[in-house]
Amino acid sequence: MTRNPKPIYIAFLISLIISAILGMVSFFLSEWEFINSVIIFTLSFGLSFFLFFYTLEFFIYRKIKLIYKTIHSLKTQKYDAILQNFDWDKDPIGEMNKEVIKWARDNRMEIDQLKRLADFRKEFLGNVSHELKTPIFNIQGYLHTLIDGAMEDPAVNSRFLEKAAKSADRLSDLVADLLAISQLESGELTMEMERFDINLLVKDVYEQLHNKKVQLIIKDGCNQPFYVFADKYRIRQVLVNLIYNSIKYGKEHGTTTAGYYDMDENILIEIADNGPGMEQEHLIRIFERFYRIDKSRSRESQEGGTGLGLAIVKHIIEAHRQSVNVRSNIGVGTTFGFTLTKSHS
Repeated sequence: MTRNPKPIYIAFLISLIISAILGMVSFFLSEWEFINSVIIFTLSFGLSFFLFFYTLEFFIYRKIKLIYKTIHSLKTQKYDAILQNFDWDKDPIGEMNKEVIKWARDNRMEIDQLKRLADFRKEFLGNVSHELKTPIFNIQGYLHTLIDGAMEDPAVNSRFLEKAAKSADRLSDLVADLLAISQLESGELTMEMERFDINLLVKDVYEQLHNKKVQLIIKDGCNQPFYVFADKYRIRQVLVNLIYNSIKYGKEHGTTTAGYYDMDENILIEIADNGPGMEQEHLIRIFERFYRIDKSRSRESQEGGTGLGLAIVKHIIEAHRQSVNVRSNIGVGTTFGFTLTKSHS
């Protein structure tokens, strides 16, 4: 007897037991002849076997097979192939048990993933609301103050209009960054690939972000052409974000250093500062949207950026099918690195 007997074996065994019992009872408890007991055994065996087999096979076993087939086909969405290739000689009860367990496990994982996405969506909407609320409230406050009489004071109205304009610019930057991330995530943003010198582009960004409190330098041995094949405009966005952050969060009168490393097929670009650094617990979340370690780290007293800069950096580099990483040590500094395809011609 197998571990998972088929209906015919079960029907045979039960029928044999019942028929043997009836035959023995008729032989010992009656005056019938032996031949009568054999007839009773044979008739009861045939009838019970037919009834048990028919019940198990057609009313139970085939129903289970149908359930198993339905579950499996719903999982794979290959209905015709299942109907043609289904092995009816398998043990459907055991197979169905495996399929149900796997189906439940997969659904549990899907539910957990949906819960994580729901939590992420709530956190993201909360962050967006908070980031939008600040500049909007500032603009409202400045404008209502002017309407309520401050407009007549030349010293006040000019200062309040400047602050309102700055908040409006920050609001515009936030919307632009949200749109950029949406386009990058959906794949709507097409990369315009071209060959250019990454060292020359870094120097151009250095000139744009020149700051007297931080020295912007090229690492020794790297001040030469390094040609890459990428979207120059998007890589400029990456460099602006990374270099701006190194200036903003770096050490006063410190340095920001750009270095390039030939890795055969790729060029590794690193932007390093000698600032206060970050704790290791923050490094795994630093590229998340709106993730901020500590606003007080900025030397600037005005409002910070949109909180989307590093998220945009990650999406742009990944859109180039390359990688970006960060390493940092407290009191030593932070280094952001990313790779780009090397141009051989």
